[in-house]
This record gives sequence, structure tokens and C-alpha cells, in this order.
Amino acid sequence: MTDAPPGTSSRGPLAQRPDVLGRAHAFGAAYAPLVRDLVGLRAAQFDSGLAWVHFPEGRGGLGLPRGVQADIDAVLESYGIPAPSLGDNPIGIGMAAPTVLAYGSEELLDRHLKRIFAGEDIWCQLFSEPSSGSDVAGVATRATRTEGGWIVNGQKVWTSFAHLAAFGLLLARTDPHQPKHRGLSYFVLDMSAPGVEVRPLFQINGDSQFNEVFLTDVFVPDDAMLGAEGEGWAVATATLMNERVALGGAGARGMAEPLLTVFDTAAESFDPIERAVWQDRVAQLWIESEAFVLTMQRAARAAASGRPGPEGSIGKLWGTEIHQRIAALELELTSRWCVRIPEGYPMKRSSPGNYGGSPAKRYLRSRGFTIEGGTSEILRNIVGERVLGLPPDLRVDKSVPWNEIPR
Repeated sequence: MTDAPPGTSSRGPLAQRPDVLGRAHAFGAAYAPLVRDLVGLRAAQFDSGLAWVHFPEGRGGLGLPRGVQADIDAVLESYGIPAPSLGDNPIGIGMAAPTVLAYGSEELLDRHLKRIFAGEDIWCQLFSEPSSGSDVAGVATRATRTEGGWIVNGQKVWTSFAHLAAFGLLLARTDPHQPKHRGLSYFVLDMSAPGVEVRPLFQINGDSQFNEVFLTDVFVPDDAMLGAEGEGWAVATATLMNERVALGGAGARGMAEPLLTVFDTAAESFDPIERAVWQDRVAQLWIESEAFVLTMQRAARAAASGRPGPEGSIGKLWGTEIHQRIAALELELTSRWCVRIPEGYPMKRSSPGNYGGSPAKRYLRSRGFTIEGGTSEILRNIVGERVLGLPPDLRVDKSVPWNEIPR
């Protein structure tokens, strides 16, 4: 059996929608010459309904199952049009867009969705705080009612892209007299608003991919709220589920390539027995990484709705731990002749999606994979409780008003 041309499978959702394939081929033929203008091209792709095909018509989609997107992307790539890279705007594409679609007003959808996909606006996520990292519902940032909106005061931390972002997804406490999960509201924050201050945080590898954000008397208008007042926890949960799906799949393809490259280089110095041992270890991790990639691809195709469930936590948990083991084995291989960080510690800004550099720097950076975006411990709780149905942890503060919880 020979491979079919892109998007010509006789099975699956597209078999009943040949017009969608025709639309994709027509778009590819018309816009391939404009591939250097990615912003304009992405805006046109949005208008054609080929951005997120599972979104509604007029919102960048065609109301089709999520899995169809892979077929559309394959068609466009055959014309030289690359699929959007999650690394360019991961919070915007992976988290903000589905959250705004699910909970935003028509005005917010008009204002943000197209600009997110086109790459005109970078987004960040303002959840974690110095005193409430894994306990997201315990945030202390306050939003106080004022004429026409809210005044926000507080501090956020570990905020990727904050120094580049035009907008942020902000979780704040609007009613401290309610239990912590019920006193929260969710806003779209204009990062250029007066009172927003972004400061870099430097990591163990010398880079600054994260930030802390200080909010001092920041005005947020009423129409920037996602969901209703007091429904912030439900909106935040939806965002976190999307985040784990995005982080689970991000960088999945080719995740073991650096390890294979280092092994090929180091193999010349091995005797036959050493080579067999190292080859076995490398092969095992390569198999695990490929199994993970295929699992994430299958999960993406199987998802028919725009709201992923807790199963996304499995991908984030599994993927980040494989990444760590790959980085550790790569460092073991290179340590045969030297262990050093040639780049030094320049204390510089770098893209949150950039995990490059020497094997030593990649190893140091990998230590944070199982912390950011939900710690592995929290994710195991989610998988145990919400996927496997195991008894939940005891939570003695769940029904206590937030302002009465000792801290």
C-alpha cells in the first residue's frame, strides 16, 4: 500500500467533508507565495476557518473534530506553509484562545482570537504567587470593585513571556469572605496598563525565561472579565487543562534527537562492550520518547471537543519526566570527556521555549520541567483522583472562608 497524498484519506471525519480538503488546497495554492509574511498569512488562515478547525465558523474554525487539524496542516505543509509553532506563543495559542472562546464575550472574541493566531499579540498567564504555587486557589492578589471595573493589587511569579506579552490571563480574589475556590474571578489583563511592573527571574542555567509581576492599583474594566464574578476557579481549571495538553505535546517530536547526536559522537571512544551498554540505554529512552509522541498524536486526534479533560495531565507528567531522563543521559555521555558550560552564566533573557545550549545547560534547565505548569506531585494527584477515581486528599480548608485561613 502506498501513502495517500496529504488529506486524501478515505476514512475519518474528512471523508464526509471533501469541501474542507478543497478549501485547504485552494488556500495553500493562493497563499504559499506569501509565506514570508506569516502574520498576514495566519490572519488569512483564520478567516478561512483553517486556524483551529474545531472552533466555530467565524472564529477561526469550521466546527469540525479537533483531529481534523492534523490533516489540514499536512495539506498546507505540502504547499510550504508551516503549521503554527506553539513555542512562538504557547500561552496565547495553547491556553488563552480556548479559554477566551469558552468564557469570553463576543466582543472579547472579536478583539483577541484572530490576533492570537496571527501572532500579533503574545500572552502570559498570571496564576502563581510567592505564597500559593501549587495551591492555585489560594491566590492573594485582590481585585476590588470600583466604578466601571476593578482595582487589582498583588504579585505574580514564574510568569513566562510576561516581558513580551500584550495581555495576561489573570486570576484574582474578588471576595475574601468566600471559601478560596468560590471567591475568585478571572480577567484579561492589558500588560501595558499603568501599575503593571515586570521583573526578570534568573534560573540555575543563567537564563531568564520567567518573571515576577507586580500589580499596583491596576484598573481592569468590567468587560475584561472571563466568566461571571466568582467563577474564576472554573475558568482557571479549564485553562490549566489546556495548559497541560499544550505542555505535554510541546517539543514532543524529535525530543530524543540531541541524545542520538551525542551518542553518535561519543561512540567512537567506546570499546564494544561499553558501546552495547550505552546503545541499550539510549535505545530505551528513544523508544519511550517515540511512544510518547505517538500517544500524544493519538490523543489529539481523538479529542472531539475544545475542552480537554484531566487526561492532559498524563501527557504533561510523562513527557516532562522523559525529557529529564534524556537530558541526564546526554550529560552522562558528554561527561566522558568534559563537563562544562561554555556559555558561562551571562544572566541574560532568553525565550521561554528555548532549551538549547550545551548538554550541561540543557540538564540544568530540565530540572524545572517537572515543576512548571503543575508539579509532578500535583499531576499524580489529578490522575489518581480524576482519571482513576481514587479517594481524594483531605482538604481541611476547602469550606473555610479565605480570610479565616491561617497563613
